[in-house]
Amino acid sequence: MPTYDERDSLPRTLDALRRHAPEVDVLVVDDGSPDGTGELAERIAAQEEAELGRRRIQVLHRTGKQGLGTAYVAGFRWALDRGYPAVVEMDADGSHRAEDLPRLLTRLDAEDAPALVIGSRWVRGGRVVNWPVHRQILSRGANVYAWLAMGLPVRDATAGFRVYRQDVLRRLALAEVASHGYCFQIDMAWRVIKAGGTVAEVPITFVERAEGRSKMSRNIVVEALVRVTVWGAQERWNQLRRLIGSGRAPRR
Repeated sequence: MPTYDERDSLPRTLDALRRHAPEVDVLVVDDGSPDGTGELAERIAAQEEAELGRRRIQVLHRTGKQGLGTAYVAGFRWALDRGYPAVVEMDADGSHRAEDLPRLLTRLDAEDAPALVIGSRWVRGGRVVNWPVHRQILSRGANVYAWLAMGLPVRDATAGFRVYRQDVLRRLALAEVASHGYCFQIDMAWRVIKAGGTVAEVPITFVERAEGRSKMSRNIVVEALVRVTVWGAQERWNQLRRLIGSGRAPRR
């Protein structure tokens, strides 16, 4: 759970996780929030440890705002080093509801065992609450573009509420992931598929944050547009090369 100035929303999010998914441990990855989010997370963790007799919440403090993508990768590595069988990513601002998490985890344990389960807004049963129309258009447009450019077979590739199987994360070159925001989520879904993993989508209710302000910026949108265009061009070129190669006459 990456945080930057989430002091107002974090306590409610952690409390909701404790109520709806008490078996889940939490790692808060804080990028030196000026509002003291990291220190507040430490106090909540210590208080809960005193009540439960075990440390369920951990805090990873990073120096300065280093970006969403690097925060997730740092969290993935932390979880893999400790042998967690599944790794969840979700926002701290309440937009990802803790009550939806058990359904994502259940889907991960299904017989077909997908490599990645995405909490999706844009599949049947998914919905958004109090989200501005321009953000909905941006999100839908980004997903359609990823599908058209890259052939990415995911309805909500930009979603940040998801669960990875640890064996799949271990196969990915996390050190090569340099994207952020929308682009990070698309990048990771694409890497899972290219590594031979399957993706399942579970409908969720996405709720617009009640406190603070969105971290979305023009730079994040531009990065996603540029990177997806490049990835799409590379994929189409590779497809063309395979097609040409398959049509070559056998050597004599």
